[in-house]
Amino acid sequence: MQIIILPTAQDVANYAADRVADVVNTRHHPVLGLATGSTPIALYEQLVARYQANSLSFKHCVTFNLDEYIGIPGSHSQSYRAFMEHHLFGQIDVEASHTHVPLAASMNVAELEQSAKDYELAIQHAGGIDLQILGIGVNGHIGFNEPTSSFASRTRIKTLSESTVEANKRFFSDDEFQPHLALTMGIGTILDAKAVLLMATGKGKAGAVKAMIEGPLTSMCPASVLQQHEKATIVLDEEAASELALKEYYLWCEQQRLSLVSGQDHSITKNEG
Repeated sequence: MQIIILPTAQDVANYAADRVADVVNTRHHPVLGLATGSTPIALYEQLVARYQANSLSFKHCVTFNLDEYIGIPGSHSQSYRAFMEHHLFGQIDVEASHTHVPLAASMNVAELEQSAKDYELAIQHAGGIDLQILGIGVNGHIGFNEPTSSFASRTRIKTLSESTVEANKRFFSDDEFQPHLALTMGIGTILDAKAVLLMATGKGKAGAVKAMIEGPLTSMCPASVLQQHEKATIVLDEEAASELALKEYYLWCEQQRLSLVSGQDHSITKNEG
């Protein structure tokens, strides 16, 4: 894991936007894995601003979202398809047919299982995900992979934990159906991404962040599996990093890495001159 600790939540969004822009600008057909929730909103605002400033185009991008609620259509205001249309897709030049969110409106198990298989195949046919954006739940979930999820799991039906349902309750009105099931990429699917960038901000995520980075590798904290990913970057604000025992070490490591990169750039300039 590469641990990056920045002063504010906005700094985290800016850093993530730089990483996404690098993938979009350097790959011929970039494939992005996207997340929903409150944390990525600031990232999407940055990407929209760069598109509007003509510094970033998504014309050749393909996107795959992590998950979708089961039992509500994509047109529903609380669906993750609607979330992405509002915060990103509807404001940039990505082709609508290139944006993928699991199809989960059906309540038929066979249809949902087929949708999950189709989603896995679509990711494979796109060449795999170049950069997967993640958030983390207070119980350590990534996507909707709740505690005890198999590290080998693929896209599938998943029952949401009570804490996840409670956390998302604020988005639904009292008389509105709130799904307790979702179709989600599996942990194995996430691990297949060539690179992963997890964003976490705020004091409320500090416990989950500590368990992910410094705790044991365990399905009780699904995000801890990122300890095993060759190219996993964890980007935190000061509050989310506040419970890390080795916080100063992570800051020191990043400082040394930046010094090395700066020195390499300087040497290249000198040699070319």
